[in-house]
Amino acid sequence: MLLSLRIITPLFVLLAGVQAEFITDKCILTSQSVSERKALQLLEPLTNQNFTAESLEGGYLYMFQVCGNAGGMKDAGLVQQEKKNGNLVRIGNYTKTRAIRGSDWVLLFYEGGDKYDSHCSQEPRRAMIMISCSTSTKNDFSVVLEDNQKDRDCYYLFELDSDAVCPVIPSKLSAGSIILIIVFCCLAVYLTGGFLYQRLVVGAKGVEQFPNYAFWSEIGNLSADGCDFVCRSRGNREEAPTYRGVATEPLGEEPEERDDHLLPM
Repeated sequence: MLLSLRIITPLFVLLAGVQAEFITDKCILTSQSVSERKALQLLEPLTNQNFTAESLEGGYLYMFQVCGNAGGMKDAGLVQQEKKNGNLVRIGNYTKTRAIRGSDWVLLFYEGGDKYDSHCSQEPRRAMIMISCSTSTKNDFSVVLEDNQKDRDCYYLFELDSDAVCPVIPSKLSAGSIILIIVFCCLAVYLTGGFLYQRLVVGAKGVEQFPNYAFWSEIGNLSADGCDFVCRSRGNREEAPTYRGVATEPLGEEPEERDDHLLPM
């Protein structure tokens, strides 16, 4: 028993550690910033997905992954493929990443790509991917522009619409409202199911189709009796006299006066 526990415990810790890892941890930030790491973790639902888009001229195909090898090229987060010969050009590496977070967007930078041949002072290519909140269009990846007509700081700009970066809208329902909704749903199921059972299985007609009709009728009668007992007066009370000073006891009979002696004999 102890041996099995010693084997199971390390396995459990190992599995828990694997589950706690993020695929976005593969992205190496150029500056170890907590805010940038949190911005990357918002993109976790977009990992292990390939996003493709054609260039504005139509001669190139761009492939993008979040913290993954785009086009099968090691460490490349975004690559450019020429349609004619299939040559791949590294636009940016996820090993040189920056991330800026807004209220409903994340701006992702991939730097350290292949150098330009002649323009842009032969500096390394880099890509900027604007990931914006959108609930209508999901994971729509497109090319915005390639700004390479200058001496330095050239870049590729892409846009990705996704609901992964949308802010979480807190529920406006209170606990009491949720309980009432649950109660009304249960009541609706009870009435509908009971009505169908009484109608189809028992064969009841009229008001007897109501589920547990006898029980609810008795509850109604008891409630009416309780209301009658509480709200109405049942005592036999003697009304008080209108005027004070008058005795309430019945007057005794006065002795009858005899006047027989006044009659003529």
